[in-house]
Amino acid sequence: MKITLIHGQSHKGSTYHVARILAEKIDGEITEIVLPRDFDQMCVGCAQCIKKDEKLCPHYEKLAPITEAIDAADLLIFESPVYVYHVTSAMKALLEHYGWRWIMHRPEESMFKKQMVCIATAAGGGHKNTCQDMADSAAYWGVAKTYKYGIAVRAMKWEDVTAKTKDKIERDMDALASKIKANQGRVKPPLKTRIFFPVMSMVLKKRPDSVDAKYWKEKGWLDGKRPWK
Repeated sequence: MKITLIHGQSHKGSTYHVARILAEKIDGEITEIVLPRDFDQMCVGCAQCIKKDEKLCPHYEKLAPITEAIDAADLLIFESPVYVYHVTSAMKALLEHYGWRWIMHRPEESMFKKQMVCIATAAGGGHKNTCQDMADSAAYWGVAKTYKYGIAVRAMKWEDVTAKTKDKIERDMDALASKIKANQGRVKPPLKTRIFFPVMSMVLKKRPDSVDAKYWKEKGWLDGKRPWK
């Protein structure tokens, strides 16, 4: 299984370790991307990616290797520690650069057969919100199966996390890894996605000259074909 693991921070804290534990238990080919080291650009809001072409994004060249790694993966693992109850600014900036890939625009076909895990840890609360930040993008990218794992580790450093909590994480990651491996190649998008998709098809048929409609037409999606079949 090909795994692309994206870290929302550069330091190797609790969230980093949880994500690594999971990736290693799955025992696949791991590609790691560390933010902001590997991508440190803020979206400038020009909307060129949505209106015209993603290649017109001023950060396209720097983003391209990450996009390629995402597309090549069977499993995506996105992780972020909780920063003021949400993802890190680096993770948010990355996700903002993929607005053009949302279902209502030009989603990547392979997403509808992928699995994704969103991981967040916190010294206190906020891990549910942080996982949801990443899961929102997964849903609108069309990812077939998304898992969310958040935990309050009650510590600021991995070294200070109690043995009891680390044991729980190990057990949780064993269970999650088993689910992911069992579901590999068998996942299909949830009902919400399968309902939303034809709705967007009807909307785009009314805008035949848009870049999004042309993309959907090329894929056959305006004529009834579906990316998960």
